[in-house]
Amino acid sequence: MTDDGKLCWFKVLESGALQPGRVQVVTAGHKSLALTHHDGKISALDNRCPHQGGPLGEGSIEGGWLRCPWHGWDFHPCTGKPPGGYDDGVETFVVEERDDGVWVGLPVEAEHERTVTDVMAETLVAWGVKHVWGMVGHSNLGLADALRIQEQKGALTFVGIRHEGAASFAASAYGKLTGRPAACFSIAGPGATNLLTGLWDANVDRAPVLALTGQVDTQVLGPGAFQEVDLQAAFGKVAQWSQIVLQDSKHAELVNLACKSAILNRGVSHLTFPDEVQTMPAGDAPAGGPDGRVTAREISPPAESLDRAVTLLEGSKRPTIIVGHGARFEMPAVIALAERLNAPVLTTFKAKGLIADDHPLGCGVLGRSGTPIASWFMNESDCLLVFGASFSNHTGITPKKPTIQVDFDPMMLGKFHAVDVPVWGEIGVTAGLLLERLAGKTDTIDTRDEVAERWRIWRAEKERRVADDHGHGVNSAAIFAAMTRQVPDDAILAVDVGNNTYSFGRYFECKQQAVLMSGYLGSIGFSLPAALGAWAATQEDDPRFRGRQVVSVSGDGGFGQYMAELTTAVKYRMNITHVLLHNQELGKISKEQLAGQWDVWQTSLHNPNFADFAESCGALGIRVTRAEELDDALARALAHDGPALVEVMSDAKLV
Repeated sequence: MTDDGKLCWFKVLESGALQPGRVQVVTAGHKSLALTHHDGKISALDNRCPHQGGPLGEGSIEGGWLRCPWHGWDFHPCTGKPPGGYDDGVETFVVEERDDGVWVGLPVEAEHERTVTDVMAETLVAWGVKHVWGMVGHSNLGLADALRIQEQKGALTFVGIRHEGAASFAASAYGKLTGRPAACFSIAGPGATNLLTGLWDANVDRAPVLALTGQVDTQVLGPGAFQEVDLQAAFGKVAQWSQIVLQDSKHAELVNLACKSAILNRGVSHLTFPDEVQTMPAGDAPAGGPDGRVTAREISPPAESLDRAVTLLEGSKRPTIIVGHGARFEMPAVIALAERLNAPVLTTFKAKGLIADDHPLGCGVLGRSGTPIASWFMNESDCLLVFGASFSNHTGITPKKPTIQVDFDPMMLGKFHAVDVPVWGEIGVTAGLLLERLAGKTDTIDTRDEVAERWRIWRAEKERRVADDHGHGVNSAAIFAAMTRQVPDDAILAVDVGNNTYSFGRYFECKQQAVLMSGYLGSIGFSLPAALGAWAATQEDDPRFRGRQVVSVSGDGGFGQYMAELTTAVKYRMNITHVLLHNQELGKISKEQLAGQWDVWQTSLHNPNFADFAESCGALGIRVTRAEELDDALARALAHDGPALVEVMSDAKLV
């Protein structure tokens, strides 16, 4: 009761609903109560036991006493007082049994007092963090409430996922797509460790991500409390910046540094929030923000490196450009340079789609997941100009050709072998400077006709493969030919790992689509959670992504890892189409076992009907068993307003 005697009344139960001798948990406003029926009357007690916080309303009345279900301490069901004259009772509240039900009167709630995590959430918003994926739990409730307040203001969106690994994959995919950080969110212990796979994906693919994890109270940190994990150690390698939030920390400044590090270092920043710190009052402490904290990053390369690159290109007759994932935001300048040099453009698998396959100089993917077009032009070149690629063995960039390598990270230059001209600089700036310096100074062979001829040869081969049928399902060439016809030209595509991904790289022809994948980590299960992240970007005002269709592709092995996230897509009405290649096998692993002269062992899968599963989740589910059904099924799924799954019964051998 407040000083002025006013109460706020809540109807908590229908008349006659609580039988004599019983107890029940009810909620009145933000207050959890234990409602008892004892000695002929109904009473309302604070539901929280004063000892361990146990829920008294889940206990029972025995021998005239309400017994706590957690540790057996007794309280009087009407007065809340314990036996023996002790003073550790629970508060009681006014109850009125009216004609229309049971009402409880509570003091008028005080206005929300701004907390440490409110300041930190406000700072996240100021830095442009628009999305958080995660799971609310007992050790992050204070921070969760701060995020709730920002969501109610329309400042950010929160997506509640089914597994924390999906949260970190979604944040990683969002960072890869947009170049901006989003956040993933978990409790202490297992929730935090579940984030690690997706965070490693962000780490190795250089995506900005914020990891926000709860933690046990600092007073019990160390001896080994329930769900205590040394999160600084657990995140020590995956996070390039990691700090624990303490009572005396500069709270806004911690978020400033976390966001700045994620953006400038293109990696993972981690903040750990002990439980009791999250609700500390913050008064009028100001939020932080990016003003004056982030420099422009359009840095020119050293003059000597640029001169050497120009000299090598001036003497080249057949230069070839290779672009990696690091060039994804700088392609207009790179393509302009390619057109000046008449240079074919090849991509790494992570960079698939950065140049359209129907561009006169576009040659598709180089390497294991690639086309014979790309490898042919690399072999025929007399100089390689490589932008933002890592030179992984998966791509197979030859060390035998004179090579210019351009990257913003000096440690990437010559990482696996020496290159002729390492150039440290931002890719767009460097490509623009090369374009200026090479104006009128090159005498290169125009390869456009050769590119067209190589595509003619490869497309004829793909057509032959489309017709293959061994009677064990639809072949991959047919699946991705249909996807090439049906998927919108500007869709965002999230792909998984395995044979389905190799086939996607080989057969799907990109136009203006953006492609997301777990590149250097190569983690199975990436595609559907990544689609959750991509969908978030399509809901923003950013014209690069607004309103674009999101499509994800996986095998049955990958989909099985995070299939529950289909319910997340349904809950938030995400317009995502998932194409599932169902062959009841970890086909890529079977192939590797055979290649290594091992027996094929433990690669078979036992699956449900995935289309039926999708329907049971509330999504559209379509099963395809014949190649001629593909176009109609894909068109229906893509036109569906909401999540859809196309399950294609596919041949594990015809990839």
